[in-house]
Amino acid sequence: MFKLLILFSLISVSAVSQETNLVSTYKNGQNGMELIISSKKQTVIVSTFNSKMSIKEDIAQKVYNLYKENKLKTGETVCVNGNEAKVTGDCFITKKGDLIAVNFYYNKIEWSSGLVELHKDRL
Repeated sequence: MFKLLILFSLISVSAVSQETNLVSTYKNGQNGMELIISSKKQTVIVSTFNSKMSIKEDIAQKVYNLYKENKLKTGETVCVNGNEAKVTGDCFITKKGDLIAVNFYYNKIEWSSGLVELHKDRL
Protein backbone atom coordinates (compact mmCIF):
# COMPACT_ATOMS: atom_id res chain seq x y z
CA MET A 1 0.00 0.00 0.00
CA PHE A 2 2.85 2.39 0.84
CA LYS A 3 4.52 1.68 -2.53
CA LEU A 4 1.24 2.34 -4.30
CA LEU A 5 0.87 5.70 -2.54
CA ILE A 6 4.42 6.74 -3.50
CA LEU A 7 3.87 5.67 -7.10
CA PHE A 8 0.60 7.63 -7.28
CA SER A 9 2.34 10.71 -5.81
CA LEU A 10 5.16 10.56 -8.36
CA ILE A 11 2.77 10.20 -11.27
CA SER A 12 0.59 13.11 -10.16
CA VAL A 13 3.62 15.39 -9.57
CA SER A 14 5.04 14.63 -13.01
CA ALA A 15 1.68 15.21 -14.69
CA VAL A 16 1.23 18.60 -13.02
CA SER A 17 4.79 19.71 -13.74
CA GLN A 18 4.38 19.10 -17.48
CA GLU A 19 1.34 21.37 -17.71
CA THR A 20 3.06 24.53 -16.50
CA ASN A 21 4.17 26.97 -19.19
CA LEU A 22 7.44 28.81 -18.85
CA VAL A 23 7.03 32.56 -19.41
CA SER A 24 10.00 34.55 -20.64
CA THR A 25 10.61 38.04 -22.02
CA TYR A 26 12.77 39.16 -24.92
CA LYS A 27 13.88 42.60 -25.99
CA ASN A 28 15.55 42.34 -29.37
CA GLY A 29 13.59 40.93 -32.26
CA GLN A 30 13.91 41.02 -36.04
CA ASN A 31 12.39 43.95 -37.95
CA GLY A 32 11.93 44.13 -41.70
CA MET A 33 9.92 43.65 -44.85
CA GLU A 34 8.99 40.00 -45.26
CA LEU A 35 6.70 39.99 -48.30
CA ILE A 36 6.19 42.25 -51.29
CA ILE A 37 3.21 41.25 -53.40
CA SER A 38 2.60 43.22 -56.59
CA SER A 39 -0.36 43.17 -58.93
CA LYS A 40 -1.57 45.51 -61.64
CA LYS A 41 -3.80 47.34 -59.17
CA GLN A 42 -1.66 47.54 -56.02
CA THR A 43 1.50 46.58 -54.16
CA VAL A 44 1.21 45.12 -50.65
CA ILE A 45 4.23 45.12 -48.33
CA VAL A 46 4.04 42.99 -45.18
CA SER A 47 6.54 43.97 -42.48
CA THR A 48 7.07 42.36 -39.10
CA PHE A 49 8.57 43.94 -36.00
CA ASN A 50 9.99 42.28 -32.86
CA SER A 51 9.75 38.90 -34.61
CA LYS A 52 11.76 35.73 -34.09
CA MET A 53 13.96 34.59 -36.96
CA SER A 54 12.61 31.04 -37.20
CA ILE A 55 8.94 31.99 -37.59
CA LYS A 56 8.90 35.44 -39.19
CA GLU A 57 8.27 34.27 -42.78
CA ASP A 58 5.50 31.88 -41.77
CA ILE A 59 3.73 34.51 -39.65
CA ALA A 60 4.13 37.18 -42.36
CA GLN A 61 2.47 34.87 -44.89
CA LYS A 62 -0.39 34.19 -42.46
CA VAL A 63 -0.80 37.96 -41.84
CA TYR A 64 -0.98 38.54 -45.60
CA ASN A 65 -3.60 35.80 -45.92
CA LEU A 66 -5.68 37.50 -43.22
CA TYR A 67 -5.31 40.81 -45.08
CA LYS A 68 -6.45 39.22 -48.36
CA GLU A 69 -9.52 37.82 -46.59
CA ASN A 70 -10.32 41.32 -45.20
CA LYS A 71 -9.97 40.06 -41.62
CA LEU A 72 -7.54 42.78 -40.51
CA LYS A 73 -8.33 46.28 -39.31
CA THR A 74 -5.71 48.86 -38.50
CA GLY A 75 -4.93 49.19 -34.81
CA GLU A 76 -6.45 45.88 -33.75
CA THR A 77 -4.75 43.07 -31.86
CA VAL A 78 -4.58 39.90 -33.95
CA CYS A 79 -3.84 36.28 -33.06
CA VAL A 80 -1.98 34.40 -35.82
CA ASN A 81 -1.59 30.61 -35.69
CA GLY A 82 1.68 29.58 -37.31
CA ASN A 83 3.28 26.19 -37.86
CA GLU A 84 5.57 26.43 -34.81
CA ALA A 85 3.90 29.06 -32.65
CA LYS A 86 0.82 31.18 -32.03
CA VAL A 87 1.65 34.89 -32.20
CA THR A 88 -0.41 37.75 -30.80
CA GLY A 89 0.39 41.23 -32.05
CA ASP A 90 -0.85 44.60 -33.23
CA CYS A 91 -1.56 45.26 -36.89
CA PHE A 92 -1.40 48.64 -38.61
CA ILE A 93 -2.40 49.14 -42.24
CA THR A 94 -1.34 52.23 -44.19
CA LYS A 95 -2.53 53.02 -47.73
CA LYS A 96 -0.94 55.58 -50.00
CA GLY A 97 -2.04 55.48 -53.60
CA ASP A 98 -1.58 51.95 -54.86
CA LEU A 99 0.93 51.08 -52.10
CA ILE A 100 -0.37 49.26 -49.00
CA ALA A 101 1.83 48.63 -45.96
CA VAL A 102 0.72 45.97 -43.49
CA ASN A 103 2.84 46.25 -40.32
CA PHE A 104 2.60 43.53 -37.67
CA TYR A 105 4.17 44.06 -34.22
CA TYR A 106 4.74 40.92 -32.13
CA ASN A 107 3.50 41.14 -28.52
CA LYS A 108 3.40 37.51 -27.41
CA ILE A 109 4.68 34.23 -28.84
CA GLU A 110 3.23 30.95 -27.58
CA TRP A 111 5.55 28.20 -28.84
CA SER A 112 4.27 24.67 -29.36
CA SER A 113 6.81 23.52 -26.74
CA GLY A 114 4.87 25.43 -24.08
CA LEU A 115 7.26 28.38 -23.78
CA VAL A 116 5.56 31.79 -23.81
CA GLU A 117 7.67 34.81 -24.79
CA LEU A 118 6.52 38.37 -24.22
CA HIS A 119 8.17 41.31 -25.95
CA LYS A 120 9.58 43.62 -23.30
CA ASP A 121 8.46 46.90 -24.90
CA ARG A 122 4.87 45.58 -25.22
CA LEU A 123 4.31 44.59 -21.57
